[in-house]
Amino acid sequence: MGENKNQQQLKEFLASQRTLTNIGPRRPIDGEDLAAKDFRLDWKHYKVNPEEKIDRENNPVDEWAWVEMHPNRMDLGVSETLFALSNGYMGLRGNPDEGRDSAHHGTFINGVHETWDIQHAENAYGLARHGQGIISVPDAKAMRLYIDDEPFRLGNAEVKEYKRSLDFREGVLRRELVWRTPGGKHIKVTSERMVSFQERHLAIMSLEVELLDDDAAVVISSQLLNRQDGEDEFPDSNAKFDDEEFDPRRGEQFQERVLLPKYQLSSEPERATLGYQVNHSGMTVAASMDHQLDVSRPSEETSDSDAEAGLGTGVEITTEVQEDVARVTYHVNGRKGMKLRLEKFVSYHSSRHVSPEELAFRCARTINRAKSVGFDNLVLNQQEWLAKFWERSDVKIGGQPELQQAVRWNIFQLIQASARAETSGVPAKGMTGSGYGGHYFWDTEIYVLPFLSYTNPTFARNALRFRCDMLPAAKQRALELSHDGVLFPWRTINGQESSAYYAAGTAQYHIDADIAFALMKYVYATGDVDFLLEQGVHILVGTARFWMSIGFFNSGSKRFEIHSVTGPDEYTTVVNNNLYTNVMARYNLRVAAGVLRQMAEERPKEYQALVSDENLTDDEIALWERAAEEMLVPFNEELGVNPQDDSFLLREVWNLDDPNSEPKRPLLLHYHPLTIYRYQVVKQADVVLALFLQGQEFSSQVKRANYDYYDRLTTGDSTLSAVVQSIVAAELGLKETAHHFFNRGLFVDLADMHHNTSDGVHIASCGGVWTALTFGFGGLRDYYGQFSISPRLPEEWDYLTYQITLHGQQIQVTVREGEVELAVVDGDHKVGPLWVMGEEVVVGREPVVIQGDTLLIDESDREAWGDHARAHRRANHEDARAQIAVPGFAGSGLRPEEGLDEE
Repeated sequence: MGENKNQQQLKEFLASQRTLTNIGPRRPIDGEDLAAKDFRLDWKHYKVNPEEKIDRENNPVDEWAWVEMHPNRMDLGVSETLFALSNGYMGLRGNPDEGRDSAHHGTFINGVHETWDIQHAENAYGLARHGQGIISVPDAKAMRLYIDDEPFRLGNAEVKEYKRSLDFREGVLRRELVWRTPGGKHIKVTSERMVSFQERHLAIMSLEVELLDDDAAVVISSQLLNRQDGEDEFPDSNAKFDDEEFDPRRGEQFQERVLLPKYQLSSEPERATLGYQVNHSGMTVAASMDHQLDVSRPSEETSDSDAEAGLGTGVEITTEVQEDVARVTYHVNGRKGMKLRLEKFVSYHSSRHVSPEELAFRCARTINRAKSVGFDNLVLNQQEWLAKFWERSDVKIGGQPELQQAVRWNIFQLIQASARAETSGVPAKGMTGSGYGGHYFWDTEIYVLPFLSYTNPTFARNALRFRCDMLPAAKQRALELSHDGVLFPWRTINGQESSAYYAAGTAQYHIDADIAFALMKYVYATGDVDFLLEQGVHILVGTARFWMSIGFFNSGSKRFEIHSVTGPDEYTTVVNNNLYTNVMARYNLRVAAGVLRQMAEERPKEYQALVSDENLTDDEIALWERAAEEMLVPFNEELGVNPQDDSFLLREVWNLDDPNSEPKRPLLLHYHPLTIYRYQVVKQADVVLALFLQGQEFSSQVKRANYDYYDRLTTGDSTLSAVVQSIVAAELGLKETAHHFFNRGLFVDLADMHHNTSDGVHIASCGGVWTALTFGFGGLRDYYGQFSISPRLPEEWDYLTYQITLHGQQIQVTVREGEVELAVVDGDHKVGPLWVMGEEVVVGREPVVIQGDTLLIDESDREAWGDHARAHRRANHEDARAQIAVPGFAGSGLRPEEGLDEE
């Protein structure tokens, strides 16, 4: 077999290095200055301006919508993702209403998946046995239009006018166009599509057809298709498919039939229902559609000659139901000026065990209720729901409309992914694509739950309840690996581990600490002590026991160490004393012990019940406290940095980039894991993420040294990196760097920065955008329930306004040059103390204004930056770890006159 171009280039590059004793940069531990060499491993991303990748003629700025002005100009897969609709339970990709052309058809229900036996080439005890992957449920989006028997197909139609928009205030996808048919007739086609936030199991859509200049025969075929198993009438020959080379980030392709037909029904002339059982997982799903047609006739009376010709005198309706397709077809002989509007009501219900017939009954109830409300009223209800959401969640950037549009698109994705997830988790791609197989990762806890906890705490509680429900499986998984406590799966849908590659999967034990961290963030923000004591405390106990089981006290160093784990950086695996894992485990142990100590003192009855249920002893809790205090946090005195793990600094710096060709990124698609693992190279923020999440544990000087070191080694191959790098850069006063990484995170999907947006929205990055605004530029911090604000406002922004809800009180924070203004805008009592730029304040209905230095200071202004950093350290309460107490244990929570004083 002949060599391809890449192989030839690699051979030449390796040959050129044979006589060199030092290939590439030396290790910094040997004296190399990577900054002096302008060495970066993310040049491929670093040199790109994301905003320049957006075609503003096609996607103009609208602060409340994402808009497309020209058909067929965007990549099909990308546009389907950007215009996708979801409510957290169901998701519809932004495919055309006529159902073609499309890159990836997709209609998803959260948690509905197929399973299969993982075929390990070389098996071993404890490896994941069963894979899980999200499937596409029957697709109800298709409403196909024919004029004089000519099908409308956007990919090759002659379109005179066109606009498609997704309005963030309505959650409605609209498309308006004028089609010149092959026969020369002009047809105005308008469509709407909405997935309801109020009605979890409902989607509605409409198709309106207006005959502008001539009579025509009109046919609309509304369909329900099992696309998962290949049902369709037409191939997507106009679709532009991506290079189908291997990419582990994509969803699975199934070889067997997935949806087994179990139920078909057409109980009414315009209603059809299909029911299925998923082949191996055994899950069941039913999809039902119903319709209402309205025909607006021209103002002139229908003449006798028109009647004789059959123009405008009636509608012929046919309904057809088969195992994998249902159609309701409307035939009209239309007159010039006639307008037809078809409204479609669609319902999905799913279960792990309920029969498809029962689910069909539920679909019927949902549709009946929706039709009684009416299409227009359902849209109005959605507007009201979203208006309340934006009141709680909006972030405003003054004077930056391009950024504002992108910010709101990202925030809208967060609520689409989570609002009605309820008994399920939040998948890495939400319900917008099949990327990552529809799995739940740590993304939810670290990147999405902060947004939910501070703006929509009910949805955060639902996500945490989902983890609590997973505890029995997590206990069993820990036992399977000979560990005590609980081990949550690295990637899962049904609660079982499905990561076949343990080194970059199961070994990421930090997920236990991530979940405990998210739990406590929620409790500190909401004061929901009942949830903590009834459910969450079992997570704390189980995860604390897990860390004690896999770690050990090193008698020589008198430190507690954790070996053979993988941190967030998946380019460095199965290491000893990963910094992120150790500091997060320390937090986990501290809060677990702290909560139990407080329970014993303030809720003795509940504590004794827990002791009995979990077989706890005082000695065990004391051991958790000792392990936390003695946790090894690696530090290299020579470089003044925290090694990512025990051996990271000893590895060679990555040197396989050929200077004569474009760097190969992402590395995981071009190099064997063993090749990657032997170098100092970082896929995503690891140490830098620890600097943010456990910032109270590091001095400003150490943070700066760490940031400078790892910034140059981070490839940016993960979409989880940029937002975290922006947050820490803002804290350190690195103005240009904070801007750069923020924009990379903000536009990661809108500009398709990683060339895989077609697989679905990067939901974690969307959460990171909100965090970069509130915690980065907005300066918010929460260490053990002590809240502080030390903003770093970019001088190009007129202001930054964001909302946070603390203990049920919504606080609006506005940062301007020289001042921060805070006020309770929804709630009945004051909140405090908060620390704003080092000053202690209590916030009520009357705005509180604190004067101070709020601008993001350039790193060159070292003296000013030093003052700012010192104020931030004071605000962060560096002794906060000694004050883990949760307010509200002894009573019903905060009282109006107390605010947060008891913290």
